[in-house]
Amino acid sequence: MKEKIEQILPLWGMEIRQISQIYNTAWEVDHAYVMKAYSDRNQLERNIKISEILAGCHIPVAEILPTKTGEKYAEQEGFYFFLTRKLQGSNIADSKDKEMARKMGCAIARLHKAFLECEKEIGFWDNSLLDEMKGWVWENLARDEWKTVDREACARAVESLENVYEFLPKQLIHRDVHFGNFLFSEGELSGYIDFDLSQRNIRIFDICYFLTGLLAEEAEEAFTKKEWTENVRAAIEGYESITRLSAEEKAAIPWVMECIEILFAAYFLGMEDFKHAKEAWEVFLFVQDCGGDIALSMARISW
Repeated sequence: MKEKIEQILPLWGMEIRQISQIYNTAWEVDHAYVMKAYSDRNQLERNIKISEILAGCHIPVAEILPTKTGEKYAEQEGFYFFLTRKLQGSNIADSKDKEMARKMGCAIARLHKAFLECEKEIGFWDNSLLDEMKGWVWENLARDEWKTVDREACARAVESLENVYEFLPKQLIHRDVHFGNFLFSEGELSGYIDFDLSQRNIRIFDICYFLTGLLAEEAEEAFTKKEWTENVRAAIEGYESITRLSAEEKAAIPWVMECIEILFAAYFLGMEDFKHAKEAWEVFLFVQDCGGDIALSMARISW
């Protein structure tokens, strides 16, 4: 793939440059640009359209650079490539920083408001966390004969989610919220990247995904219950400074978090990655243990 990129760069007026892989479908070019490759033209065109709409809403996203002939992307050997200017910013080193959690809450809410504009112009895949939990997730866990996770605990989490699911607002979400996709420079948000997984789902999925992701990150010291629940409260306060959450959404936060970790355990079991499946279940148990503290934190948020 690196050779393909070297061959296609002249379409943007670039000769062979310094190229380094970021992940399996993205490469950094000369520390100034990012080249992404897709096998699905429709997905690429959708993501380009998302970026254009978000930019029109004054949301900081990577600038898409046209080819010399004015095309938004180029095709070569069944792959589709587009080039963007690299956004300034980097990952956050201190995942325990409550102020950064608050800023992430603000950033998620701002993106959600802009995503409502995207929905007016683009059709998106509707997904249901509840349907996933009752479908392939449950099947994978049963196939493992419930050796990694506890069946009764999973059933309680899914039932709790099901009881409120119809009342949870649905909209376009990012679906992969973490500090690698929300960039910060000098402590302030500098840009959003990677909309490959964007879909319609319950909107609190994004903030719950971010907060449980903090627990799964490699860190020198694990979160204590107090530290993490303080970050939960800070992130929710940040979100609500832009967009208010409903009472049903706040009540559902622990169950959504639990279901996300069950989903991850099932995903890794499907990959026969038993180590990460067990780690996801350990995060589930931590979140479950924090359920009362989360509920108390939500009750203390007032406006």
